[in-house]
Amino acid sequence: MAFSITQQAFGAYTEYVIQYTETGEGLIVVPGHGGVIRKLILKRSGSTPTPDHPEGLISLLRVADSPEALKADEAYSSAMLFPFPSRIKHGIYRFDGNAYTLPFNDYGHDNAIHGLVHPKPFEVVGQHSTEQAASLTIAYMYTGDVNGYPFPFRLEMTYTLTLADAGHLVLSLDFRATNTGITRAPMAFGWHPYFTLNNEPIDSMSIELPTDTAITLDEDLLPVGRKPFPYTGQLSLYQKGLDNAFLVLPNDHGAETVLHAPNINTSLHVWQDSSFPYLVVYTPDRRDSIAIEPLTANVNAFNNGEGLQVLEPSQSMAGHIKVWLS
Repeated sequence: MAFSITQQAFGAYTEYVIQYTETGEGLIVVPGHGGVIRKLILKRSGSTPTPDHPEGLISLLRVADSPEALKADEAYSSAMLFPFPSRIKHGIYRFDGNAYTLPFNDYGHDNAIHGLVHPKPFEVVGQHSTEQAASLTIAYMYTGDVNGYPFPFRLEMTYTLTLADAGHLVLSLDFRATNTGITRAPMAFGWHPYFTLNNEPIDSMSIELPTDTAITLDEDLLPVGRKPFPYTGQLSLYQKGLDNAFLVLPNDHGAETVLHAPNINTSLHVWQDSSFPYLVVYTPDRRDSIAIEPLTANVNAFNNGEGLQVLEPSQSMAGHIKVWLS
């Protein structure tokens, strides 16, 4: 088959390698560490090989290169964020008349951040490969045992690599979360990848954002309002630092962020379906990558309710993200 799924050791972890064997494109998933995508390598249609990359392959993620670095990573690189993405103010919220306090883990700002499933161990529950695609499905069962979030759930992630009609590969990332408890539960999801294109300098790139509205953040990076985002077309990233949340333009067909790297004549596309009405974009100080984070709810959603899903027992929520090159 043109697609394969294999396993390999990464320290104490077992990695799953989803690969298109005809080109060497593929991704590596670490179910035992929150389901992070540790590597993603693609090529654009008609790409020209270079001396450093003779196969025309492009590495898309800033990744941990050792098990020790993976365990020590505090940047949530490629993490799945659930049942809340981004920050909850002081970790405190009220839901259905009760007050809850989540553990602090955003120590610079005294907030709770990025949910409860990273870096928990997921279980592989399915895998499938054909001539046109390969997919891996993993799941995590949460029992409600963390102080401040007594709402059990099941989170299922499916990673699919597909050969598109245009001849390029597309990574699809699908989540499905189910309330497995006996009461209503607040839930939201996000993905936290740091993108790079063969280590091209971020200052040489530009970005197109599917928004005309920025979320105004205070000094603790919590939302306090909205303001117009006046940029259309390509926004240069030269010497520009971003740590911004955005309201995505409403569109039943989803929204697409495009990162352009003219030095290598390549564009990265990150598409999010309509279940993701928010987006965070962040450039680290080291300028070696850019985080493009689709979110189903706003920052501090447990308090402001913006985009928050409230699931009845046995009810599910789901969403779909795609990544490809052109």
